[in-house]
Amino acid sequence: MRPPRLRMILAVAGAALLALAASSGWATSRASAPRPHIVSRPIAFPAARKLEMRAYAKRHYGLDTWRLRNPKVIVEHITVSSTFGSAYATFNADVADSELHELPGTCAHFVIDTDGTIYQLVPLQVMCRHTVGLNWTSIGIEHVAMTDAQVLANPRQMAASLALTTWLMSRFHIGLGDVIGHNESLTSRFHHELYPAWRCQTHGDWVRADMNVYRARLRQAARRAGVALGSAVHVVKPSC
Repeated sequence: MRPPRLRMILAVAGAALLALAASSGWATSRASAPRPHIVSRPIAFPAARKLEMRAYAKRHYGLDTWRLRNPKVIVEHITVSSTFGSAYATFNADVADSELHELPGTCAHFVIDTDGTIYQLVPLQVMCRHTVGLNWTSIGIEHVAMTDAQVLANPRQMAASLALTTWLMSRFHIGLGDVIGHNESLTSRFHHELYPAWRCQTHGDWVRADMNVYRARLRQAARRAGVALGSAVHVVKPSC
């Protein structure tokens, strides 16, 4: 049995370590964010599309797989459309996109409708082509909207987005700083693109100013759920 003084020293040291962990954000939260209600609406992702994804991953990341393992990033998007149906049709059609002209077709793991309904289109174990340079390690979330501002001003859609993102942060231990907007892709510490012509390719949705508003709300949601926030936003200089 430890002497009383030794027990006291150990208790104080333990409390100090817990406080340090909490303040630095690297402590693992005892709480897990609840899984929000998710409607399953899978898009066509047969063996042929998986082979296309595998070939894409090998060309662009040097990875010979279509599987998404231990994702490190969550990327927020907008559909630039007004209905879930149009976004679903785009992602379901496995055709080369009009901008980059490569298969597989674009897709996202989740789409959040304007009424707050969360649809899951692709399993979380499958790479989905939504962000150049980050598909190898990221989960894509689309919001039915024409602009970032529309999402930020829609309480039901925002509530669903924060609930989904908080749950994914908790499930995969992704920090707040690695929840990014599509427009922030080039400055993510995980950005990796082997094809020279695509190394500076990004999109205009969810610019940093809007994502700062989003992350401030996400911080509050994560704290309420007891989810560890992890490191702050870590911006790296693009290799362009």
